[in-house]
Formats: sequence, C-alpha cells, structure tokens
Amino acid sequence: MVVGELTQDTDLLVIGGGPGGYVAAAHAADGGLRTTLVESAEVCGGVCLREGCIPSKALLHVAHTIDHALEAESLGVTFERPKLDLDKLRGWKQGVIRKLSGGVGAMLKGRKVEVITGRGSFEDSRTARIEGAENARIKFKHAIVATGSRPKTLPPAVLAPELVWDAAAALNLSELPGRLLVVGGGYIGLELGQVYAALGSKVTVIEALESLAPGADPELTKPLIARLTKQFEAIHVKTALKGGRKSGKGIEVTFESNGQSRSEVFDRVLVSIGRRPNSDNIGIENTRATVDSRGFITVDEKRRTTDPRIYAIGDVACEPMLAHKAFREGKVAVDAILGKPAAFDPAAIPAVIYTDPEIAWCGMTEKEAREAGLKIRVARNPWVASGRAVAMHRTDGLTKMIFEEGTQRLLGVGIVGAHAGDLIGEAVLAMEMASVAEELAASIHPHPSTSETIMEAAEAIFGHSVHGASAR
Repeated sequence: MVVGELTQDTDLLVIGGGPGGYVAAAHAADGGLRTTLVESAEVCGGVCLREGCIPSKALLHVAHTIDHALEAESLGVTFERPKLDLDKLRGWKQGVIRKLSGGVGAMLKGRKVEVITGRGSFEDSRTARIEGAENARIKFKHAIVATGSRPKTLPPAVLAPELVWDAAAALNLSELPGRLLVVGGGYIGLELGQVYAALGSKVTVIEALESLAPGADPELTKPLIARLTKQFEAIHVKTALKGGRKSGKGIEVTFESNGQSRSEVFDRVLVSIGRRPNSDNIGIENTRATVDSRGFITVDEKRRTTDPRIYAIGDVACEPMLAHKAFREGKVAVDAILGKPAAFDPAAIPAVIYTDPEIAWCGMTEKEAREAGLKIRVARNPWVASGRAVAMHRTDGLTKMIFEEGTQRLLGVGIVGAHAGDLIGEAVLAMEMASVAEELAASIHPHPSTSETIMEAAEAIFGHSVHGASAR
C-alpha cells in the first residue's frame, strides 16, 4: 500500500457496469448490501448499451423503416426515395444511448449504489485496486466480476487493424461506404449488413462455415437468407479470408472458396467473428478463482468462482454471451451472497437475431433433440395462413415447435418472422412452466395476431390445426 492512498470498505464490489453488473448492483442494494460498482467507461450500461445491442437496434429500426417504405409501393402507397442525413441519424442514435444510460445512472443513484469510474483489478481475494479513481483501493466482503467481452480480431498478418471496422466502429456511422465487406455471417454481421444495405452500401458477406447464422435452425434461416440474397450484393459461405491490403483508397481482400481464390476491392471491411471474455488484466490470477482454456472464469450454479468470495457473471463467465442471460445471473449471484436459495438453471434462454425477418428460438432445435436420441414430434405453422401476417404483407414467417413424443412436453420453439423476438417470450415462459402441447393448444390467443401461430402449431400435434398441417 502506497502512503496517502485512500482505501474504503464495501460489502459487495461489482467490477463492470454492463447489463449483468448494474443489475447485480441494484439487486444487492435492494437486499441491503453496501454496494460499490466500478466501471471503466463514463457511463454504465456496458458494450450492450453504448456500442452493441441498443445502437444496433436503433439503426435496424431505421433500416426496416426504409425497406418498408420502399416495399409499400406494392400495397398502393408510394413515397419519395428516402434521403439520408447521417449527422442527424448519428445524433438520434446517440440520443437513444444517452437516454438509456442516464436512466441506468439514475436507477443506481436512487438505490445509493456507489459508482466509481476507473479500472478495477484484484490485488487478492479481499482487495481490489482501482486505476484512475481517487479511492485507489477497496476492501470487499464479496465481489462480482462482470467485465464482459470484446471482439475477436484477425491476426495483423491477415488484415492490418487500421483497415478493419469492428461493430463499434461500424455503429459510429462515420461514413457510408460504397462497397462493404462483412467478415462473419453471425448475429452482428448480418444485422449490421442489413443496416448498411438499407442505407445504400453494396454489401458482401463471407462466412467460413457452411451457412449463415450458425447455430440457428436451417429451416428458420431460409426466409432470412432469401431476403438477404435480394438486399446484399453477394453472400459467400464456406469461404475463408486469406488476407487484405491497402489498394488506393480501398482495401483489396483475397478470399478462398471451394479451392478457388479471388480478390475484390472494398471501401470498408467489417470483421465480426465472435467475442472473447475480458478475464485478463483484472488480476484474477491474484485470487483463488480460475480461468478455463477459452478465457472464461470458472463458476458453479450459483455463479461462484473457485474463490468463495468472488462470483462471475455474463460474458466473462460462460456462454451464451447474451445480455438477458447476464441479467438473470446477476440476481442469482447476489441472492447466493445474501444466503438465499439460488441457482442459475433456466429451462430456456432465448436467442434472437434482429434482422428482417427476425429469427428467435429457445430450448432445443430439431437437430439437437434428434442428436440427443429423443423421440420427438415437430409441429409447424407457416404464417401464410395467418390473417395478421397476410394483413402486414409478411407471410414469410414460420413457427416451429418441438415436443417430446408421448409426454407432449415442450422441448424447443423456433420462430422466424416479423417481431419474432417479441413472440419468443411466450415460448420461454411455456418451457419454464413445463407446459405440454395440450395446454398450449387450449390457450386462447388474440385474433388476428402472429402469436396465434404458437397455439395452432401446438394444435397440430393432435392433427386438427385449422390453419396448418399436422405434426410429424
């Protein structure tokens, strides 16, 4: 300890003010714990709020508005070609971020959570050092690590960092490239690809695996891929990026597909190839907590690490790297610290790709259920017969449900279509309540609505879905 350093005590130290961290801090304060939250950024909310989930959805809303305006001509309504004011668009996006981050700050202040701006790292299992803060050291009874994750990067030998956009840079809207290459066909790549395509860029996507949106049910991705094929200049799957270099004002990129190599020049390259946990540079090695080979901090069902005083939640703890998963983990960890019965054991964690159409799922996919050796029945309800979908001119949707044969137990749900991310919550609740097909089929849904497709898919199990086919 350096002479003159200020040291303080707290019941709970939370390192990281993202979705998991600020929820944990608020929940702890509600539980009567003196809580200190350390966040390296000026505002809480994490990557999700500042440069991820929220700004991307704000821009996707704009992109969808542009697309819907253009498509309205077939419905008998014609608008002038949209005109872009990038400065105003950036200002609106930043306004969304300011409003929500201000709300998080006010919420924490109202609960008397002490928020310190600085970078926290462990000195040992009882003490943390805060770089950049007046109070340089904090002694804690318990700590929660919620330091999140960062984008994976390409080796400099493949593509120099100064030639690459990550998601945060793309969301800054510093320019509108004529030709944009998106490396990675997952959630972020496809969402941002749609944003820039709607704004006027010619977008090419390359994905190393055999399909876009890896991990999603291929049956659900078909309507999305059909739409992207029209919106994007090109889509290349099973394609590897070999390298890139500066070429005039552009970037010449070489990639290989089916043994054939080709080069093209793009104005910008957006790399979105996954994320890695921020478990390094936080002094975790000075504690009894351990980190696995992938960089995740090892935790049990209470989100407690191998150091009994320290917990870890969110992206730094384990997959899936989703904000709503971190929300729940934060509450579980705090309840465990408070001595309450606590375990992170969800029946389902929803996943959503916020493209247009959206893809959402929870529980097992059909492939996963069959690989597990389960006897299943698969029910589908195409939206082509949905009155609501027809009225919206969005019949490209599908609701798919996986039931265990015999017991009728719901094992998984997948939805592709307009606002699928809003519909999947009902499926999550059904799985948490251990619902069976008969209960879902008997539940009365509003008409006309796309939520009816959940009820009718369940009816298909019994062979009498009025607007759909029977299950197999």
